[in-house]
Amino acid sequence: MATVINMPRLSDTMTEGTVATWLKKVGDTIKEGDILAEIETDKATMEFESFNSGVLLHIGIEAGQTAPVDSLLAIIGKEGEDISALLAGGAPAPKAEATPTVETPSASAPLAAVAIPAGVKVITMPRLSDTMTTGTVATWLKKVGDTVKEGDMLAEIETDKATMEFESFNAGTLLYIGIQEGGSAPVDSVLAIIGPAGTDITGIAENYSKGGEAPVVAKTETAAPVATSQPTQETTTSDNGRIFASPLAKQIAKDKGISLSQVKGSGENGRIVKSDVENFTASAPVASTQTTSQPEAQATPVAKPFVPAGEVVTEEIKNSQMRKIIAKRLAESLFTAPHYNLTIEVSMDEAMKSRAMINSVPDTKVSFNDMVIKACAMALKKHPKINSQWKEDAITINHHVNIGVAVAVEDGLVVPVLRFTDAMSLSQIGGSVRDLAGRAKTKKLLPNEMEGSTFTVSNLGMFGIVEFNSIINQPNSAILSVGAIIEKPVVKNGQIVVGNTMMLSLACDHRTIDGATGAQFLQTLKLFIENPVTMLA
Repeated sequence: MATVINMPRLSDTMTEGTVATWLKKVGDTIKEGDILAEIETDKATMEFESFNSGVLLHIGIEAGQTAPVDSLLAIIGKEGEDISALLAGGAPAPKAEATPTVETPSASAPLAAVAIPAGVKVITMPRLSDTMTTGTVATWLKKVGDTVKEGDMLAEIETDKATMEFESFNAGTLLYIGIQEGGSAPVDSVLAIIGPAGTDITGIAENYSKGGEAPVVAKTETAAPVATSQPTQETTTSDNGRIFASPLAKQIAKDKGISLSQVKGSGENGRIVKSDVENFTASAPVASTQTTSQPEAQATPVAKPFVPAGEVVTEEIKNSQMRKIIAKRLAESLFTAPHYNLTIEVSMDEAMKSRAMINSVPDTKVSFNDMVIKACAMALKKHPKINSQWKEDAITINHHVNIGVAVAVEDGLVVPVLRFTDAMSLSQIGGSVRDLAGRAKTKKLLPNEMEGSTFTVSNLGMFGIVEFNSIINQPNSAILSVGAIIEKPVVKNGQIVVGNTMMLSLACDHRTIDGATGAQFLQTLKLFIENPVTMLA
């Protein structure tokens, strides 16, 4: 008997899923354990494994489409088996409706007025996270009239989490672009139309759009993108100065301090890829040309520095989806949780000696931040009220310690979680933090690696910040802000000597943590950090 496969819930916050890629097609034989598809959740793209054997008889959600959890994803059964009753929810389904499974989920009513020609595929804005309601097209990697192959990258789309490459799962010619570069549109809006070259698609986008404002690109306008394609290949920039580069290439260039405007792209349409940045060597003529051109550009303003008829210059940077979500959630935390901050100064002399001895062991590398995280985990076990969560009817005390570590990424901030931190050694904490932080910056974290924190540590000491206060990462009740280690005069045994100190600031939610409770936690934390050997007891 045929088995219905529904959209799975792959994270605790997931309400909808997007099928990124189908790895099997209708008619393929499926074995138990085969990977059916790649599904995008609110956190990551994950492989979805089949727990049934048989033949793939039906695909209910096409690649690129989004559907709620428990929606019909696929049907697996015996070859030739009648599944009309399953498709109709228990009643026989008309044969005429059994074939066109691609377009009907999105807009069945509007499509009744305009028939979609054979071979034409309507691509809609995908939902790439559970909090995403709109998407922004950062870059189009194809233009109207280009040939598109299955697997080609169509565009880069900004979500609330990151900027992601959007892959085409159809082959044909790009006939229509519904959302221009820099434009934003709600999920399920018409993003593009792909089909055979020369196909008449009049009226399809207008009838398909749910919002009623899908931009229309007239056929006569296709000449403009074609005209700009040649300089794009030579300079890797469009007519508005946008640099075409993959997200990974951008990240590598940022890490190496390389200006992408100097890199020549070897990818499709002159796009800069990873290898271009890795193999880039700065050339002297480019630098000299820039240095000579700048004085010329500044010559006019310098000549009349005090003339009041100046022009006010401003720059407006559009908010990414990640930045909007960060603003929303931190504002909710600050305005709903009554924050207060406690600050303590910690001597780091013994910690510096201990770290030097630990790192002298081969293949061992421990940072001061790792030592702070370990000390926090042990202090939380002694002061469980800090390791708590506020609820309207009760306060939840967590007797397990999962510490979130704030990591800055290109578009904002993510908090990967070290589970059962109190049971980890210093070297295990160090290795885990480096792994999680590295994958966070390349957007490779899994959803469950960013969930379930009970306490958070944020460290800006590496940037030379001596002291700061953080906003609580809810539903946690506290967050520790770690400053830089500074060398200064201190008093020891009645004598002024040179010492190394560090400032720690604890932001607490007054609904769950009283001032005395927070102070006692900081005293215990200070004891562990100033005497690292006590963390071995």
